[in-house]
Amino acid sequence: MGMGVDVHGWDYTKAARRAVSDALRHSSLHFFQVTDKTVHDMFVEVRIGVAKPEEVDTAAIAEEVPYGTVEVKVEKGGLDVGAPNGSDGIVIANAAILVSLED
Repeated sequence: MGMGVDVHGWDYTKAARRAVSDALRHSSLHFFQVTDKTVHDMFVEVRIGVAKPEEVDTAAIAEEVPYGTVEVKVEKGGLDVGAPNGSDGIVIANAAILVSLED
């Protein structure tokens, strides 16, 4: 799990990329030693939650994941915090990364 924030400019992709980066830093996969698989055999599903899912560049999000076959799904979630005068705002994105291998 991870959280990412864009503090100026309403950039949903930037916040989502930061959320994925945060999630990756909180993860560690140690099961490869007991399988005949490598990191390149992984199927990686990235789920992003932001207030405006249509504003996220899924290809840019996939680039954040260094290994495996990556699929990005974006859904409504996260949080937008607008400035009182409406001129700027903060975008908060959440990310979950799910990893699987074929039998």
